[in-house]
Amino acid sequence: MRVAVHYRDGDNSKKIHDIVKASIDNAEFELDYDNPELAISIGGDGTLLETFHTYADMLDTVRFVGVHTGHLGFYTDWTESELPEFLAALRNDSGESVSYPLLEVTIDYKDGRQERHIALNESAIRRYEGTMTSEIFIKEEKFEFFKGDGLCISTPTGSTGLNKSLGGAIVHPRLDTIQLTEIASINNRVYRSLASPILIAKDEWIVVKPVKDHDMGGVFLSLDHLTYQISDVAQITYRVAPERVHFARYRHMHFWDRVENSFIGVNDAPRRRN
Repeated sequence: MRVAVHYRDGDNSKKIHDIVKASIDNAEFELDYDNPELAISIGGDGTLLETFHTYADMLDTVRFVGVHTGHLGFYTDWTESELPEFLAALRNDSGESVSYPLLEVTIDYKDGRQERHIALNESAIRRYEGTMTSEIFIKEEKFEFFKGDGLCISTPTGSTGLNKSLGGAIVHPRLDTIQLTEIASINNRVYRSLASPILIAKDEWIVVKPVKDHDMGGVFLSLDHLTYQISDVAQITYRVAPERVHFARYRHMHFWDRVENSFIGVNDAPRRRN
């Protein structure tokens, strides 16, 4: 099996990386950072997001697994203290995986250019100086006129991140959907939006169009941990991506256990498994 190992800068992560790499060498796996079948992330959720985007164009052939070295990560299944158990599971890898939906983001520029991106957690568009004014469409139908600081569109697994802090719902990843939440919307007699999170079906899509007299200049687009400044945008389209992310299923933790571990942390009962 071809394996790539990515780790967060720091002595602890480097130490675990060296142990994992030595185990891979002893198991006669092949280290391959260009075309891996398994990508191991050592660090936290940020490290895993970086690893995901490194291989975002190879999602049909690569699986991911995380070992966390700090606070409990939402995507990382193994702790530093469980390293021997993880290495044993790695040596006995049977190729099983569990998959989650992803977010497709397509940017159409006024000059005809088009860019396609993919996100594991969410994409947000924000204006930090002044407000962002846009028309929101669901499929071809205009849904609302938005004015505010920005918008967040999240996947089910990403629903526990920025989306949750904005008052969005936590969504189980078996649901193929994306969720739109508003960031500090303005609602008055002139500007009117739903001001409530919405989830759309897999065969629908969301289109954000800046109004003619409010160019989307000075607006920042984020894709997970990556952020870009964008301008001269005709529209941005969000939909459930045709690709899915695959995590190695050694002892994959149940989604609601991840939620409880991350946000409540009071349940000492045995963990459920998917």
